[in-house]
Amino acid sequence: MSHQNLQTNVTLDMRGLSCPAPLLGVKRIINDLQHEQILMLMSDCPGTSDDLFAWSEQTGNQVLRTEPVASGGTAYFVRRGTGETVKANVVLDIRNVVCPGPIVEAKKLLNGMSKEEVLKLISNCPGIRSDIVDWAAATNVKILDTSEIAADVYAFFLQRI
Repeated sequence: MSHQNLQTNVTLDMRGLSCPAPLLGVKRIINDLQHEQILMLMSDCPGTSDDLFAWSEQTGNQVLRTEPVASGGTAYFVRRGTGETVKANVVLDIRNVVCPGPIVEAKKLLNGMSKEEVLKLISNCPGIRSDIVDWAAATNVKILDTSEIAADVYAFFLQRI
């Protein structure tokens, strides 16, 4: 998914400014957005990624995606949350395991869970975003939420149907 496929509501270009300016800009603007609206932040400060992901985890906002900007820097797509996030009953942090490993392990765990319980799968497998969507569509698994929790690290909240 490229930024052309995301419906952004506000673009904030903070390239050329050092940290914490990009994060402070996001904090000022995000509060004026409606729930689930998306802000695209462009920044070339190397600290923005760590700052933004830590802040979003604490505030209930979500970094949906990051991608390089052709003219330099990184675009961060931040969705305004309500402060509430999906609560997981079980967390499977399976970084550095390639597909189909994350899906195989998630399936094992979900099979032992009740339908009301939620599994949070964390993976940095390069193909996980498309693989998990295809797998969920072909099985009795519902993707409740997805977010990028660090650069190229994704969290999927999964539940059996």
